[in-house]
Order: sequence, then C-alpha cells, then structure tokens
Amino acid sequence: MRLRSLLFVPGDRPERFDKALASRADAVILDLEDSVASANKPRAREAVHEFVLRHTGKTALLIRINPLTSPEFEGDLAALNGLHPFAIMLPKAEGAVSVRKLAASLTPAVPVLPIATETPAAIFEIGSYRDVSANLCGLTWGAEDLPAAMGASTARRTDGRYTPPYELARSLTLFAAHAAAVAAIDTIYPDFRDLNGLRAYAGRGRRDGFSGMMAIHPDQVEAINHAFTPDTAEIAWAEKVAAAFAARPDAGVIQLDGRMLDLPHLKLALRILESAGR
Repeated sequence: MRLRSLLFVPGDRPERFDKALASRADAVILDLEDSVASANKPRAREAVHEFVLRHTGKTALLIRINPLTSPEFEGDLAALNGLHPFAIMLPKAEGAVSVRKLAASLTPAVPVLPIATETPAAIFEIGSYRDVSANLCGLTWGAEDLPAAMGASTARRTDGRYTPPYELARSLTLFAAHAAAVAAIDTIYPDFRDLNGLRAYAGRGRRDGFSGMMAIHPDQVEAINHAFTPDTAEIAWAEKVAAAFAARPDAGVIQLDGRMLDLPHLKLALRILESAGR
C-alpha cells in the first residue's frame, strides 16, 4: 500500500482518533511515546488497545511504542497483546539489532517502522537495516532527538533547511531505505500552520526519493498526499516510456521525443506508475 502521509495522534487523546482516520492520511500513528506524559501512559495504552481492536483491517494503524531501553517498553508490549496493527514504529532504533530484538518480542509478527537517527550511535548502524528488510514496512528519521542528544542548539538553518550533520542523517536514511527496498519516509514539518513551507519541504522530499512523510496535524495531510502523488503529466510520461521499452524489449537505449533514454529512465517510469497505483 502507499504510505504518502502518516499522521501522528497522541495515544492519550482518544477523542482525536476518529478525526485522524477521517483526515485521509494513508496511515495513522497512535503514539505512546513522546506526545504522552509518563502519568498518562497507562491510560494511553488502554485507549490505543481498544481503538486498534475495533479498527483492525479498516485502515493502516501504526503504534509508536517507547524505546527498547525505556522502562515503559514492557508495558507497551503488554498493551499490544491481541492486536494486529499495520506496523509498530520503533523510536531510538539502532539498526538491525534493535529490529531483531523487537521482532522477537512480537507475537504474532508485525512489521516494524524504525526511526533510524535519534541517537548518535544509530547513525553508524543505518546500513544494517537491509539485513532485516523482511521485518520492515519502511524506514524514517527524526530531526529532534538527535540534536538534543548532542547538545546542538538546533538542527535547522534560519531558512528552515537542515544543517550539515542532520542533512547527512536524512540522506543516510534515504539511502538505507532504498538499499533495503522499503518505503523511505521523511520526517515531520513542525510548523503545521505554514502550509507553503510544508509544500516546499514535501516537494524536496519527493524530488530526493522519499515516498512519503509524517504529519503532526490533519491540516497537513492534503498537501503531503498531493506532493507524493504523481500528476497527470508525470504519469503520461511514465506510460509512454514504459510502452516504448516494452515495444523494444532487447534495447538498452531508446529514442523518445528527441531524447535518448536508457534503463534508469525505465526504472524511474515504473516507480512513478507504481506510486500512482498503475
């Protein structure tokens, strides 16, 4: 399935769950981690358990649990008992070792969406995700926890773009997702009122090779879905390229509309058609 938009909703705010489902996000992330205060985590687990139990199979529901090293982890595992969510989002993941540890704790098996860049040690493990690709539904990154862990004042320049260390973390996540052949999910755009900034950010994400991104507010979903959906001109070009190569299956290079195209162009065309549901 397409994962263009993944909308967070705090697990202790069940009154927002149905609104999140109605947002047209491709997936909803029910959060048990950062957006839930420690005192509210038991109540959040109950609310998430009950909601997922009622909605399994109707939409793509992910549950963001607390980190493997957190004292809350065991409580989150207990709350997953009897549930079949679309995936589990794993924060503070540190490569294949973290995925294997979580997967061994999940019965039945559930796909994992690691957040791959939230600790300094995690950066050095990003390449290992391809070793556990069968356990993954995608790979994403975050630009908040890592600078906090390093004592950095910010991860962004004054124009909103990332500073070099965090641009590197973003790029490594993108490469790792494609190496593992799973969805590359870009991080959130924090200013949910700035829709123009969001459109520009999402457009850069798609340009660079991300297939979707996370959202923190329902108002962001439409812009994200639009950014990560090929338009009619792109689809028409991709269909034309695919048809031209299909007509000459032994050709490594073809000429189309005055341009020379080779196999990388065909791969791009097929990716566009796939993301358009063709």
